Order: sequence, then structure tokens, then C-alpha cells
Amino acid sequence: MSEYHTSVLLDESVSALISSTSGIYADATFGGGGHTKEILRRLDPDGRVISFDRDSDAIANKPDDDRLTLIRSDFRWIHNHIIHQGYKDGIDGVLADLGVSSHQFDTAERGFSYRTDAPLDMRMNNGDPMTAHTIVNTWSYEELKRILYEYGEERYAPQIAGAICRRRAVSPIETTLELVDIIRSAMPPAALREKQHPAKRSFQAIRIAVNDELGSVEKAMEVAIPLLNPGGRLAVITFHSLEDRIVKLAMNDASKGCTCPPNFPVCVCGKTPAVKVVTKKPIVPSERELDENPRSRSAKLRVLEKI
Repeated sequence: MSEYHTSVLLDESVSALISSTSGIYADATFGGGGHTKEILRRLDPDGRVISFDRDSDAIANKPDDDRLTLIRSDFRWIHNHIIHQGYKDGIDGVLADLGVSSHQFDTAERGFSYRTDAPLDMRMNNGDPMTAHTIVNTWSYEELKRILYEYGEERYAPQIAGAICRRRAVSPIETTLELVDIIRSAMPPAALREKQHPAKRSFQAIRIAVNDELGSVEKAMEVAIPLLNPGGRLAVITFHSLEDRIVKLAMNDASKGCTCPPNFPVCVCGKTPAVKVVTKKPIVPSERELDENPRSRSAKLRVLEKI
């Protein structure tokens, strides 16, 4: 395992992915390179892997292997890059681990963590213009309330959004711990006594907004399936209910085929399913993995196969 990041559901995801040891595979979220390295380990000399990550820190983890092409890019553009690499006839599998890497959380200056003080950043690509500082200090009360509720599922979204707006009217909010104090001040005492850190949901919401994470997942699901050869598989690891819902619905929709209205007595569209869902229920970490890596506790693996 890489010290940069401990890969989640490593054996389960790679075993579900690989159908041919001489195939062509894409790792949409390279991170610490754990999944990519495991795919390469199982492939023959003729196998190939194209991996993606938008974080420059992750790109530095590239292993020395001629079978690997590593591209710095958001995985929403995976289709364009795969075609540009010359694989116009399709590839044999796509793997995406949608979690934030441990390195990003543990590197204080990246601003992802609510436990250490740092500038409000939260960018997965440090070249992007949008930061947490921009959102916290310039977005309207209504916009803040919406993302806290929709992306963080935060029940105190109105109160927290209001507290942010009141504080920034006095002076800009600059650091993560300053934001944590504001969030705490907006929550009732009972909520502060809960096991979960009071800022967890708000930080998740702001991070998702900064990086347009849900938009990337929606786009990736749309473009990844057409890339697959017959028998090729798409394996996706999610970490919270919002992205898992997107993945589940996209897989189920692709497996339905027929698009006729429900009240039609017979199918007239003639469309047949493009894929079959391999995992009727998501695969989750084993007790052993949970003991070794508590951060894996919310992970879910869903897999589909191109027909």
C-alpha cells in the first residue's frame, strides 16, 4: 500500500474489473496509485492502463511501468482522452474510486480538514480558480443554505449559512478553524454532543461545491459506459449517499433498455439494455478492512458489465 493513500476495496474492485489479462483498462481516479498498481500487477505484458487524476500531488506517484499512461485531468473528460490515446474501438474496463485521498485530508495546507488550521482552499486541482474561501465569503445566503442542505445533508443549514453571512460582514473568513468555530456557534448544544464532528457535513458540502464533484460523477457515468467493449466492466467506489445515488441510478437506467412510458402495454421503442448490473447490492468493506482502515467504513462498490 502507498503511504500517500490506502486504497479501499482493492482486491474486490480489481477482481471485478479485469476480464482479460491482456486488456486495456482505465483508472479514473489515480490518487496514490494503489488501484492502478494492482491492475498492472495482474496484467500481462500486453495489457495497458490509462490513469487520470486532477491533483498534481497524485501525479508524482506514477510508477515506472511502460504499460501505464498517466494523464492529469478531471475524470469527466475520460472519453475524450481515451479516444485521443488511440483506443477508438473501446477499452475493457473503467475503475473509479470517488473518495478524497487520505493525502488530501492529511495535508493541512490543502484546507480539506476541519481538525487542523489552514487557509480555506479544498481544491483537488490547485490550478482551479474556485476555492472554499470564494464560496464562504461571496456566495449568497440562499446559495450557502442550498449546498449545505443538498451536498452536506446538514439539518442546520439555515442557521449555519446565516452565521457565515453575519461573520463575513464584519471581516472575511480566512481559515478552516475559523469556519469550524462559526459552524459550532450556529448549532444547538445537543448537536455539538453528537459523535460526528459538527463541521463534517458542512465541510463535505463546501468541498463538493468547490470541485463540482457531483457534476463530474454524472458526466463520467454518462461517457464511461460507451467506452466499454462487450464484456467490459465499470466499477465505481462511492463514499456518501449523494454520489452513490447518482451511480446507482445511472447503472439502473443503462440496464433498462426500453424507454417507453410505463403505461404502454408493449415496447415500441425497440431499445435493448446496453449493460447488466453485476452487483444487485453494493459490495462493502470486510470487517478486517474496517479494522485496518476505518476511513473505508462508508465505501460501496457497484459494478456493471457491457452487453
